[in-house]
Amino acid sequence: MKTKNFIVPHDFTPVANIALEHAVATAKPLDAEIYLLHVVARNKDINTAEEKLNEVVSKFDSSVKIIPSVRVGNIFEDIGDFAAEHHAELIFMGTHGTHGWQHLTGMNALKVITHSSVPFVIVQEKTPKETGYDDIVVPLDLNKETKQKLAIVANIAKYFNSNVHVITPEETDEFLRHQVKANIQFAQKYFSERNISVTASIVPSSGFDKEVVKHAVNIDADLIAIMNLNKNRVLGVLTANHEEYIITNDAQIPALIMNPIEGVNTLAVDFNG
Repeated sequence: MKTKNFIVPHDFTPVANIALEHAVATAKPLDAEIYLLHVVARNKDINTAEEKLNEVVSKFDSSVKIIPSVRVGNIFEDIGDFAAEHHAELIFMGTHGTHGWQHLTGMNALKVITHSSVPFVIVQEKTPKETGYDDIVVPLDLNKETKQKLAIVANIAKYFNSNVHVITPEETDEFLRHQVKANIQFAQKYFSERNISVTASIVPSSGFDKEVVKHAVNIDADLIAIMNLNKNRVLGVLTANHEEYIITNDAQIPALIMNPIEGVNTLAVDFNG
């Protein structure tokens, strides 16, 4: 059976170390490996970067295999390419303000995510709990692609024995209200069939991103799972600005975010496969 692996892009900032902590916490129950990736612009920077990565690795839990890797290129394309080449399950990446990798703020993080077929966990300065992700908030709007994230959420929830909290926007239109109800029922059935604890809440659709974060804060959630739906938001309430708000939320709750796969309603991702 192929060893599972995660990618952690590292720019030698404290938040990158926190992303690595999250990856290590997730890798342990899976016996997964971690590729610690630094992207340089020029070949002459490779040796220095390798030395720095080795120094980072030496400070982390030796029970998880961490493989330092340097790549020449740019972060917007090469992080996703590297993850695809290594068939990674997840990419754990830190986001921050004016310091670090090409000012990797929320919007630049979204640019990196858009070039990747592998889902991301975006972290800020909040370190992971020893028990991992106990409570996961899953916003579901009316984009059919939002259901794709349920498989990944289910896998994470199984490993950490997490509670899943589905949250949907309130709709005044009767047809759309019916669609919301159908989405809730679908998600409840999906998680219940996998013996995962699930709750459902309906909140105002106006300011849905803020309602999602508020709900996550109220239940002390450890992860918010969203889709990167900027290319198709006809029936969605989460736009690029809303996604940026969630991945850089003031409560510093990490966000799981992935790009939709066209033509697929649910995604069969299984860490055990």
